[in-house]
Amino acid sequence: MLRKDLLRVSRAGGGYRPQFTGREHRPLAARVLGAFESHVGERRGDLDDALAELEADAAARNGDFKLVRGLAALVERECEFETRAPVPPRRVRRAAFEAAEAIGVASEAEREVAVERAADALGIESEAVDASLYADRDVEQVLVDADVRWDPDALLAQYDLSLAQTALFDATEVRVRSNDPKRLVSAVKRLRLMYEVEKTPEGRELVVTGPDRLFSRTRRYGTAFARLLRTAAESAEWSLEATIDDRGRERTMRLSDGDVTVPDVEPVAEPDFDSGVEADFAGRVRGLDLDWTLVREPEPLETGASVMIPDFAFDYDHADFRLFFEVMGFWTPEYVEKKLGQLADVEDVDLLVAVDESLGVGEEIAARDHRVVTYSGTVRVKDVVDVLREYEAEFVADAAADLPDTLSPDADAIGLDNLADERGVSVEALADKSFPDHERIGRTLVRPAVIETLAEEIEAGMALSEAEATLDEYGVDDASAALSRLGYRVEWEGLGGGTVREKSE
Repeated sequence: MLRKDLLRVSRAGGGYRPQFTGREHRPLAARVLGAFESHVGERRGDLDDALAELEADAAARNGDFKLVRGLAALVERECEFETRAPVPPRRVRRAAFEAAEAIGVASEAEREVAVERAADALGIESEAVDASLYADRDVEQVLVDADVRWDPDALLAQYDLSLAQTALFDATEVRVRSNDPKRLVSAVKRLRLMYEVEKTPEGRELVVTGPDRLFSRTRRYGTAFARLLRTAAESAEWSLEATIDDRGRERTMRLSDGDVTVPDVEPVAEPDFDSGVEADFAGRVRGLDLDWTLVREPEPLETGASVMIPDFAFDYDHADFRLFFEVMGFWTPEYVEKKLGQLADVEDVDLLVAVDESLGVGEEIAARDHRVVTYSGTVRVKDVVDVLREYEAEFVADAAADLPDTLSPDADAIGLDNLADERGVSVEALADKSFPDHERIGRTLVRPAVIETLAEEIEAGMALSEAEATLDEYGVDDASAALSRLGYRVEWEGLGGGTVREKSE
């Protein structure tokens, strides 16, 4: 992005069109890069003089000095300057000002006396005082690194992107189409912008509401629009139409993939979640051992003439079922009303909505046949898990009803989780089943013949590691339960392992 005073746009025909660069500007970009490279080790003031000459030359050739300044501003952000002084400038200034105040400097001769006194007080030479006095001013700083990541073509591409981003600072509404709409919506939600997804004859269109529609304009919104443009421009095919508040007059700016591209450089890292509430919730859910898989931003849901993309979905591991989950945080009354309208039009899906208590719309959402949990500050994971458990209970009951009352697995030993996977059900669905050919040891089903063999091979005094290896050989992984069934316990020996002992010992 550029400063707004460097914005270059054409208003011909009542439009609003950024003045992008062309191949004819490549020599100018090369000269700007060369100016920085040739001034490494020199003062910023000398570099500024060289850039001023470029501006004057561009103006003489019917160019635009703002273009030179814009290119230079981008390059300067990639450079490193440092203060070089024999003594810290602030320390020198303090000593010099104290000396000047004592003398009452009104002439060059008196200034020299003040400098000498300051030098004596600091224990340095007068020349060091002069060299250090204002060495930390911008113009005195030294360019030490101009290793810029752009060549002339990439610099022009970055300039065009930055110019378009700056033009969006005054947008009140942005409409974007992309061949990767889901990625675009993800970016909008991360940037915490108000949006809708509308269906049009040309496809889905993302409508982003700008700050002037809801709040007073802030730089945060301008930056968010700029970052959204970068995401759109990374797509192969995209188009954007923005309504611009041009000093009180409404204008339209149209951009497409033919106008702006993203240079092949690493972008600024984006946050993974739309808000801290969602990030906190996802982190806590993924730390639980659930029979559900949490999915970020699943497929869009049809809502009449538009679509919505919920924040999450929960996929049940043992059935073809998806529960969509939307976090409804602080929104304006107007936006809440739109969201309620969307929720009213969502049909044929299961949707759970977490509603900020301050909105006071939980009952209204529940009346639309959606499940609701309320929260204040953070979404309570327990409330969501309780809803998931209710669904699980139904699935477990249905799965158990479809299974015979008795089961006879072919394996001599098999874990309940493995048997559940084979049957396509949860472990809970096996809870009330009987296994006439096996004995349940912990969470493993074992044939009596295997138990007899284990009783012969495992004996008191055996190292625990050896006993575990024997159990593992026969497919029994619950060592504690198996040893207890065989009449043994483990005698632990500090951190060095354990020994199998009879329970009576």
